[in-house]
Amino acid sequence: MKKIIRIVALVLMFSVVLVSCGKNTKFEFKYWNDCTSLNTLKSYVENVTDDKSKDFIKVEDRIAVFDMDGTLCGELFPTYLEYLLCAYRCIADKTYQASDELKAVGNQIMEGSHGDGTGTYPSDMALIHGNAQAKAFAGMTPDEFVAYVKNFLNRKADGFSGMKYSESLYLPMIEVVSYLQANNFTTYIVSGSDRFICRAVACEKLNIPTNQVIGMDVNLVASGQGDTDNLDYKYKTTDTLVRSDKLLIKNLQMNKVYQIVKEIGKQPVLSFGNSSGDFSMHMHTITGNKYKSEAFMLIADDEDRDYGNTAKNTKLGENWKSNGFNVISMKNDFKTIYGYDVQKTKLTYTF
Repeated sequence: MKKIIRIVALVLMFSVVLVSCGKNTKFEFKYWNDCTSLNTLKSYVENVTDDKSKDFIKVEDRIAVFDMDGTLCGELFPTYLEYLLCAYRCIADKTYQASDELKAVGNQIMEGSHGDGTGTYPSDMALIHGNAQAKAFAGMTPDEFVAYVKNFLNRKADGFSGMKYSESLYLPMIEVVSYLQANNFTTYIVSGSDRFICRAVACEKLNIPTNQVIGMDVNLVASGQGDTDNLDYKYKTTDTLVRSDKLLIKNLQMNKVYQIVKEIGKQPVLSFGNSSGDFSMHMHTITGNKYKSEAFMLIADDEDRDYGNTAKNTKLGENWKSNGFNVISMKNDFKTIYGYDVQKTKLTYTF
């Protein structure tokens, strides 16, 4: 009897070893059409998780990075979630008295978000927004800020029926994250949006731990610190940790590469994005990598289920392909974007 128990234990142990080696796991994709982008991803995963393949990647080196807005969740109602949050805080939140400077930024965000050609953003809008957001939420503890974000996300998404902002994750991309996790990839969010916003939007629904989220950062200070530099101040028992009004980093372009190297410490083997802000992250992933690697760009070319631009983004997709990226067409590759009960309506540009 003891011999039988020992044999069973050895079989179970061997099974665990096989799983830890990362044998490819069966996975059903419900929200994807049969398409080149998905087939490329599946072939890649099957290849690099096969320990007999020359392209096998050890579990500890299976790093996948994802942008958030426009890659994992919507950004066209009518603009980025964090831009809408900032604008709401500055011009519509009756519990907050914004300065004239912040009110001007809030109005600039809403006016610039009009997709009919009447609104555009200046080239440095990312920094304008980042600095304004730091000031608009200064004094909040991290937990207070996350609670504020979640409360904002609980409102109806502009331009859609049957969906709140909190429900605006792309169902096909949720499947991609789950698929990679099932195959022992460590999944990171590397976003231009505030780190704490990303945590509020995506962590729970994507099963991504908060310490695997990288984003825009503002300085955190002690509540009694005032203007004293961090190096000159000692945290007291009477202090709480709060957001300051100082932007530390807007996590776009080469800042994404810098943050990946600093916080992950390994070169990713998979990268997913949707815009020029993700270009450097993609190039870092596929350039000089000791492992086989791939980069994927989503294009917002669906005008029926979302506010995409088919002509513009089809042309953009060709540009991404010329740089060695795989292109995911939301129009052609996704069976649904947000869910079959969600319908595109009309943008109101209001809260």
